[in-house]
Parts: sequence; C-alpha cells; structure tokens
Amino acid sequence: MSTIAGGRAARRQTMRRIRPRRSPAVPLLLAVWAGAAGVIWLWWSNTPSIADDNSKILNAGRITGLLAGYLMALVVLQMARVPALERRVGSDRVARWHAMSGRYTLCLVLAHLVLTMWGYALQAGKTFNDIVQQTIDSINQLPDMGQAAIGTGLLVFIGLISIGGIRRRMPYDAWYHIHLLTYAAVFLTFWHQLSTGNDFAVQPAAKTAWYALYGSVTALVIWYRILAPIRLNLRHRMRVEAVIEETPGVVSVLISGRKLHRMGAEAGQFFRWRFLAPGMRFSSHPYSLSAAPRPNMLRITVKAIGDHSSALRELEPGTRVWAEGPYGALTADKRSRGKVLLVAGGVGITPMRALFETLPGAAGDLTLLYRANTTQDLALWDELATIAEERGARLMYAVNSPEGERPDISAETLTRKLPDIDDHDVFMCGPPGFAQQVFEALRGAGVPARRIHHESFEM
Repeated sequence: MSTIAGGRAARRQTMRRIRPRRSPAVPLLLAVWAGAAGVIWLWWSNTPSIADDNSKILNAGRITGLLAGYLMALVVLQMARVPALERRVGSDRVARWHAMSGRYTLCLVLAHLVLTMWGYALQAGKTFNDIVQQTIDSINQLPDMGQAAIGTGLLVFIGLISIGGIRRRMPYDAWYHIHLLTYAAVFLTFWHQLSTGNDFAVQPAAKTAWYALYGSVTALVIWYRILAPIRLNLRHRMRVEAVIEETPGVVSVLISGRKLHRMGAEAGQFFRWRFLAPGMRFSSHPYSLSAAPRPNMLRITVKAIGDHSSALRELEPGTRVWAEGPYGALTADKRSRGKVLLVAGGVGITPMRALFETLPGAAGDLTLLYRANTTQDLALWDELATIAEERGARLMYAVNSPEGERPDISAETLTRKLPDIDDHDVFMCGPPGFAQQVFEALRGAGVPARRIHHESFEM
C-alpha cells in the first residue's frame, strides 16, 4: 500500500479554512426567480391585448420562447464550473440543477415551436394540421430560422441521450462529448431570438440586457472551462510519479508537480483528470483526492469499474497529466459541530480518508465507519489505522459475513456505537443506494438533515 504523510501541516491549513458560511443556494435561487420575473414582465409590457384564440396561441409561443431563452443561458452557466457554484453549492447539486433546467428548457423550446407555428398557420388561414408545412415555410423565409432549426434538433438529440436508461447504456466519454454540443445548440438558437423576437425589436434595452446575459455567461465559460485550466496546468506541470496497487482492483496514482499546495484544493474535493497517454488523451474523469495536497504531490485512489479507471494501472511514470479543478463542496467548512462521523462506502473512502487526516479535533472527536464487501476490499486501511492511532480517533469497518450477509447499518446500530450521534456532523461518500440507506439511518438516529453532508461525484 502507498503512504503519503504530512497530516499536521494539512490540519493547520484546514483549520484556517473553517469558517461558518451560509449556503449561497437561497440567494442564487432568488436571483434566478427575479430574472424569470423580469422576462415575464418584458412579455407582459409588450402585450397590449389577447383578444382571440390566435392571439392567445401566439402569445403563449412568445412567453415560452422568452423563458426558454432565459433558461438556456442558465443551463450553460451551470456548465461553466464557476467556483462559487462548484465549491459552495456543490458539484452534484449544480449537476442536478443543470439536468432539471435542461429538461424544462427542452419542454419550453418544443412548446414555443409548436405554439408559434400553430399561431402562424392560423394567421395564414390554415389549420393545426399544417404546422409542419408552416415550420418549413418559416425556416425558408424568416432570418436565422435555419440555424435555430439545427440548434433545436441538437437540443432534442441531447435531451434524448440524457434520458436515464439511454445514458446508462452509453460509454461515459461518448455521452460527455456529445453533451458538449449544448454550446453549439445555444449559439445556433440565440440569433433568431433577437432577429424575430418582437419584444427585442420594440425595446432596445431588452436586447442590450439579453446580449449582456449571454455575453456574461460566455465569458464565464471561456474563463473557467478553457483559460483557467490552461493557466493551472502550465503553472503546475503535473506528471504521474507512480501507480501503486492498494487492493485487488484499486490503485493509487501519485501525481507530482510544482507548488501543488497553491492550487487551492482541500481535502474532500476532486479534479477532472486527463492522462496524456495513448488511448486516454480524450478522456476526462472526476476522481477525488485521497490525501491532503502536499507541496509537490497529489494522490487519487481509483477502483477499476470501467475502461478509463481500469487503464490507470498501466500508466507509466512521467506521463503528463491535465487537470481541471478543484471542485466539490464536501470540505471542512461544512462542519458545525466539534464531533464528526465520516461514513465511506467502497471507493468512497477516498475523500473520507483525506478528511480523516485533516479535520481538526481532539482525541475522541472523529469517527470513521468504512463499509466494504470483504476485509480485502478495505483500501488504504493501514493508513487509516495509523491516522486513527496518531489522532486518538475511532476507526470501524462493516463488511459482509462469511456467508455473504450484509452488515446492519441502522439507526439502532449507529446509536449503540455512538450514543451521542445526534450531536455529530456527518460526512458521507459512497454509491447512491448505500448513501440513501445511511442517510435514512442517520435521520432515524436523530441527526438533522442539515448536518449530513454528502456529495456524489457521478457526473
């Protein structure tokens, strides 16, 4: 097993970072709703009357189009990896917002398309059945509608491959790269909003605000998705130092570089890693740090569950590494109590191991519960035992019985092991089913939901 030491310095650094902070989720959501209200006001102020069925249909098409355009900008913003969102709100929560916003956007785009073409057809003395022909005529006659049609087709395609059942059957890299077509779809659909949108024609200030919205989002994407990663990698020049097998199917990759502690990474966070080796250059995957950052060394510990993770064991020392990050909000500043319980399932031990090392606490304040199928699957166990002994922390594991029976992780069991569990903060990482089971057990044991900190890195 690999060993990477230096816990006291990391704990001092972590102590300086622990400041109670209010989650920005509420003010962010208020800002989003305020923007939506502004869009509705724009529509209302430019709608003198809705007299007949044709007007109702066309105005419904207008408002769904405006809201779709507004949400489309937010969808891209949620892909920009802005640190204020990634680190404070949490990458998994931002990913859920992105998925939800994408679904709403697609529904609004389709509603806008159908309602607007239906309204145009009625204006021309046609019926609902003539929508297809009306759509073709509009694409041929109206400015920027051809681009918008292509962009809409891309949005529908991306929406289809993002359906759970389809996405799970696709290779991650294929889905990820196709998903990047969202940028092209947004670009293609943007221009017709200004050239054919009545609201922007009659209110130049609205057009300026729309340019400012999309321009700001574009600038954030360019900075955080392109320029910031280039700057980070040119500055730190990371390479693979060594690959070490921890347990069967689990390897640690040691990554060296220059002044890595200045990357701003914290225990509990992750990077998106791209290893510039044959067959891996175009694959970028999220892996958590399994130890606190050192001045010249980072470490990730990965279980072989796919092509990319399985190929890590073949990496050669000296392989160049391209990283994006750090991301994630599962960090020490979530802590609000003196006592902390860390719960890890399988390879979810990686961020928990880093937190176990760095979270400040007196003897008896920290407890780590590690769930695995067998004792042979307890990766990094020797390191965890050493940390527990040095810090006076408590280390427990829960594995299947020789007959394969799963251990009981219930509210009663947790309360018996930790009678004051309701006075703990809990940090948790593991597969979704395991996380849900433990969450319910913790709630049953009296731990408030606000003190159960969990982040999924399945992105």
